Amino acid sequence: MTKGAPRIAIIGAGIGGLAAALRLAHSGAAVTVFERHATPGGKMRTVPSVAGPIDAGPTVLTLKPVFDTLFSDAGLALEDHVTMVPQNTLARHFWPDGTRLDLMQDHTASAQNIRTAFGAKSAQEFRGFAHRAAKLFDAFNPSMMQSAAPTIAGLARVVATNPALIPALDPLRSLSRSLQQQFTDPRLAQLFARYATYVGGLPNASPALLSLIWHAEAQGVWHVKGGMHRLAHAIEKCAMSLGATFHYNSQITRIEGQSGTARAVHTSDARHVVDAVLFNGDPRALTTGLLGPAVENSFPNTAVEPRSLSASVMSFAAIPKGVELSAHNVFFATDPHHEYAPLVNNQPQTDPTLYVCAQDRFTDCTPTGAERFEVILNSPPATTDKARHTCQTLILDRLSQYGLTFSPTPQGVTQPQDFAQMFPASQGSLYGRSPHGMMAAFKRPKARTSLRGLYLTGGGAHPGAGVPMAVLSAHHAVAAILKDLPSI
Repeated sequence: MTKGAPRIAIIGAGIGGLAAALRLAHSGAAVTVFERHATPGGKMRTVPSVAGPIDAGPTVLTLKPVFDTLFSDAGLALEDHVTMVPQNTLARHFWPDGTRLDLMQDHTASAQNIRTAFGAKSAQEFRGFAHRAAKLFDAFNPSMMQSAAPTIAGLARVVATNPALIPALDPLRSLSRSLQQQFTDPRLAQLFARYATYVGGLPNASPALLSLIWHAEAQGVWHVKGGMHRLAHAIEKCAMSLGATFHYNSQITRIEGQSGTARAVHTSDARHVVDAVLFNGDPRALTTGLLGPAVENSFPNTAVEPRSLSASVMSFAAIPKGVELSAHNVFFATDPHHEYAPLVNNQPQTDPTLYVCAQDRFTDCTPTGAERFEVILNSPPATTDKARHTCQTLILDRLSQYGLTFSPTPQGVTQPQDFAQMFPASQGSLYGRSPHGMMAAFKRPKARTSLRGLYLTGGGAHPGAGVPMAVLSAHHAVAAILKDLPSI
């Protein structure tokens, strides 16, 4: 290791790379971040519109304590850098039969809304489901998400010491099958089964354990005032104030290894000697040789295959008509039993559920004039060339069936093949490895790799997809780097 501050290269300024840059800079490391795009944030990106920048990536932010900890560990306060506003309405849900349901931050209010829409039995079933989801979250948050390297043996110990978890874990059923047992009304099973798509999975192939996502959401959904990109810029600014350097429009072409240790990173015109490298991109870029032969075998291919889902995304500004929207809205498919069937065969959906984020309606505002929207349709990875016009027509026709139209008519769809171009070697998959199967969580790559001095962070690494999970992955990676540096 060099004398003085250790030199750390971070490849990628997504949320994981940004969080790691802040932590490492605070530790006294000499941090240099290389980002192939022009701005920070990675998938937390924006597109311009007449109504202002539109968040065209994540729009739901949960688990606020994760971000409080990130800033406080660096001697900062989150509220000094971004304004985060709790949402009273978590999401508004619409079904083709005219049923509408608001899930609320207040658990009692959610149960009452379910009682009104679906009856007393459904409200009772919801309370039981929420109780089981809370038990799962409380048990597996410390042993899985907060753990840098969870093991099957560790999971077994958690269950062995608390056998009451087994019915909630429902290990022999998929998420959708488990929910069908828990809810009499198929519409509620359809609602909570959708949480598998939050991490790029299909409900009938993902483990029932993913029902704990409800508890993460029930603890609060937050709006970052000004848009999610403000969070990325705030973390970047704080890291820079502590000495981190950022290079944008700067692509790393190769990671150089010497004697089994990462020693340098290369751009098209320079070689940068380092003491450690932290990769914040899709880990598949390493196994496919995109960053050179030294890193191809730094973890097994099973850590990045099979791939998770992608999405088709419309981001636009327009005046909505016909439907009373909240900030987060879900318009469900007609047939809950077959809506995901095409995705099983890597084909686009024909009867989809759509997520619509009305980004000017946070804090229950009702704006006038053109509003900013993001519409998301679950799609397979970019294994086929899907027609943009067909996808756009499917989205707009489905929303019009609910009575929701826009003026002017939105144009343009970001497709999986576009995401494949934005995020090298991802194949358009937005969540890294697929979450299918009970053991999927143990197969994702961890922070350390087999190449000394090379580490991973981001949604493709443990603990998985989602903004809070990427921040946790940075915490694990930085802890590993700082522990290993003396020996490196």
